[in-house]
Amino acid sequence: MNPQTTLNPAHLIKDEQDLRRTFSATHDIALKKCLNHVDDHAKAFIERSPFVCIGTQSQEGAADVSPRGDPCGFVKILDDRTLLIPDRPGNNRLDTLTNILTNQSVGLLFMVPGFDDTMRVNGAAELTRDPALLALMPVNDRMPGLAIVVHVHEVFIHCAKAFRRAKLWDHGQHQDRREFPSLMKIILDQTTGAPDDVTEMEELDRGLEQEYRQTMY
Repeated sequence: MNPQTTLNPAHLIKDEQDLRRTFSATHDIALKKCLNHVDDHAKAFIERSPFVCIGTQSQEGAADVSPRGDPCGFVKILDDRTLLIPDRPGNNRLDTLTNILTNQSVGLLFMVPGFDDTMRVNGAAELTRDPALLALMPVNDRMPGLAIVVHVHEVFIHCAKAFRRAKLWDHGQHQDRREFPSLMKIILDQTTGAPDDVTEMEELDRGLEQEYRQTMY
């Protein structure tokens, strides 16, 4: 939106009653499908998933979403109301973790490559360094430094419409990553400035790839 653009207040939705007038009534099954525990279907979905996005909020209400990925089944199901998510090496901003310390509410979105359906889990989270729990999640003989414990409040399968609209898994829709600046160039452009020399930039890109290989776990 152009900085000079202003929204017409006459068209803004201000309350839930006004919002619901815009839509037809919720289907009864959409309400009944919400569980308060991980059933067999949810368990099977989570065990197939190599990727989850975790949504958190700061104490002030600022929202954040962080991706987490590992081999399939990396999120452990301790029981039908408790999940365990390993924390792997990252950029050490710790946005998700610091948010959890002040606001335990979390939302999870599990994805499975090739599945258009997703699994949503909402609950309350805590952080743990329990060696017995961390020992459940080694990769390449490396343990996570800590884990996120999620106490499940709500679980439901989300329909396929968004993924089908996006054609997310359609190989014909895949874009050539080479047509977009590298991550290193983007970061440098946004901070200290990327070098103009192509060879120097390629060397920096190779350095990032080397760091990935050395610090993934």
